[in-house]
Amino acid sequence: MLNIKIKYHTDIEKIKKIEKGDWIDLRCAEDTIINQGDYKLISLGVSMKLPEGYEAHIVPRSSTFKNFGIIQVNHMGIIDNSYAGDNDIWMFGAYCHEGKQYNGINHFTLIKKNDRICQFRIMEKQPEFEFEEVGFLNNENRGGIGSTGK
Repeated sequence: MLNIKIKYHTDIEKIKKIEKGDWIDLRCAEDTIINQGDYKLISLGVSMKLPEGYEAHIVPRSSTFKNFGIIQVNHMGIIDNSYAGDNDIWMFGAYCHEGKQYNGINHFTLIKKNDRICQFRIMEKQPEFEFEEVGFLNNENRGGIGSTGK
């Protein structure tokens, strides 16, 4: 059994492993407003020490865009196990693509403290390897990008 040490920086709901699925939800650590067209690092309110040889992959939940109109700016966040200091707080880089209009004034999104906005799983790190430069790969060509059809 692997052990992950976790430090909470706010009084958000505790992270729980769910019975169905392999990904673990992460929450917004404070009420956050992002204007349409703006970028913001959203605090997830936790720091963790991952087991040696593992890293965390952070991606949006499937409902994040639908619920908040935000997308993750780097499409997947990677946290290796050396990012484990007491103040190495996990963040979610978000871009507000589709803000809401409130009282006819602004287009923005409101993400409330404890809203589940992303998820993570731990993965084994890539093994050590070397590149070997060759003139030919000696494999059959598949036909280029998108060759498997629609």
